Amino acid sequence: MNFSVRTEVCVRCNMCVAECPTGLLIMTDDGPAAGRGSCIKCGHCVAICPTEAIDYDLTPRAEQTKVGDYKVLTPEEAEQFMRYRRSIRIFKDKQVPKEDIMRLLDIARMAPTGSNRQGVSYRVIQDKDTLAAISQHVMEWMHKMGKVNGRMRLYARNADCYNDTGRDFILHKAPALVLALSKATDTESGHDNGHFALTYAELFAPTLGLGTCWSGFVEFCAEAGYTPLLEALQLPEGYKVAGAIMVGYPQYKYRYMPEREPLEVFFDEEV
Repeated sequence: MNFSVRTEVCVRCNMCVAECPTGLLIMTDDGPAAGRGSCIKCGHCVAICPTEAIDYDLTPRAEQTKVGDYKVLTPEEAEQFMRYRRSIRIFKDKQVPKEDIMRLLDIARMAPTGSNRQGVSYRVIQDKDTLAAISQHVMEWMHKMGKVNGRMRLYARNADCYNDTGRDFILHKAPALVLALSKATDTESGHDNGHFALTYAELFAPTLGLGTCWSGFVEFCAEAGYTPLLEALQLPEGYKVAGAIMVGYPQYKYRYMPEREPLEVFFDEEV
């Protein structure tokens, strides 16, 4: 790695050392330097330097976006933005343009990951026949699991009743299924990282006029290794499903924001 410091403008404020999450940086008479430790490529040292004295080939300044005059949302704006999202299960029969999917996932990649490993890839499925086959395979799996799992048996029965109305209980006829993928060898944080990324996608989706919903049954079925589903998903070799969401244009517009159970918090003096 090539960590460079313009000593003539470095004011030795120690901010980069304090911000380094792994304790790699140390302050010397000539400014910050790499000591013992590892780097997770977070870019904090470059981004926080008030005099732009630091550059680093792993997180080069030239590839970073300046904050500029960006203003943080007010608490009221942020609360409304966060609460606006709903899980959408009735979609318009309208294809989502690839450029909007790419924009959605370009934001998803900004989500935090364990030790900044990142490493989340995506599989996007938009073919109607493939989506229908995925729903069918998951339903088959649910019925098989229902023979030994009472809860899954209940889900399968509910799904049968739902499907009698001509609606799809699994993917809800969404025009797109987005799978977060992790390397099959990543048993430590792949699943969590995939969920972090898709949560970012879910929050950003309404700004593009899109709605989303978690597809837990697809995820569970894939994690169980159900061969017919895995064949339909056509995952790249060496990857596994780390999360799944449906994406499309909402058929309807809600008039109220969702509510949740009352907040329950235990502070240290109360336990």
